[in-house]
Amino acid sequence: MTKRTTRIGIATVAVGTLTLGLLAGCSSGGGSDTEGMNTLEKAQEEGKITLAIASEQPYSWVEDGEPTGATIAMHEQIFKNLGIDEIEVEEVDWNSLIPGLNAGRWDAVSAGMSILPERCAEAAFSDPEIMYTTTLVVPKGNPKNLSDLDSVAAAGDVTLAVQSGAIEEGYATDLGIANTVPVDSAQAGIEIVQSGRADAFTLTAVSLNWMTEGMDDVETTEAFVQEIDGVEQIGAGATVFRQDDTELLEAYNEELAKITGDETKYLDLVEPFGFTAENLPPADLTTEQLCSGELG
Repeated sequence: MTKRTTRIGIATVAVGTLTLGLLAGCSSGGGSDTEGMNTLEKAQEEGKITLAIASEQPYSWVEDGEPTGATIAMHEQIFKNLGIDEIEVEEVDWNSLIPGLNAGRWDAVSAGMSILPERCAEAAFSDPEIMYTTTLVVPKGNPKNLSDLDSVAAAGDVTLAVQSGAIEEGYATDLGIANTVPVDSAQAGIEIVQSGRADAFTLTAVSLNWMTEGMDDVETTEAFVQEIDGVEQIGAGATVFRQDDTELLEAYNEELAKITGDETKYLDLVEPFGFTAENLPPADLTTEQLCSGELG
């Protein structure tokens, strides 16, 4: 399989392209007439699909010019099984992921994006792929003695960094946490705590534990499941498609089920990136339930 990475900045302006060969003999089907084909047919004909990522480790990011991460590992397997041998990855700001998808700039979003009703109104989500909890990055020693977002809300004098558009930003709003600082990436959130401009930064536990490993000036709190109005907020991430790309979504879900339905296969792909069996979605959890908001 060939992976091609096109890095895009905050304003989604392309600044470069790099082609990487992972396996010999893989090539795109360029030059074919794809007029009238749906997205799945076009990708299969061309042998290429474009994914947008938000560079949040360990879900999906670029390292040494090569896309990597848990969602990338799953997508390599799934799209290869669908006869799509080349993945083009574009790094974009989180808030540009769904708008750029709907504008046709890429074919899917590979970012472990949480399935939320307001997002389901804008795009189509695959079946759940990754369950996750929440944590806080705080200065070493946790001087404010924070444990979760309720403790942030109760403290009153805490400045909380939140990633714009992320589910945790919504939690902070729902809890009435007014003293927040928006950032555009997980790395920026960690750095703002390191600089002392914020007392804490909140995001998924698997991301922040992975990204802060080995740092001597910050630490993470114990992972927690946030409650809003007494209801536990279920965090389940998935791949995102355009709402009219039903053929691609259905084919993707069929291949995804072969992975999430087999714990060994699932762990083979995601365990190298810090995920465990606890991140495997339960078989009875559906995207329809999460999109309806009935689970919290």
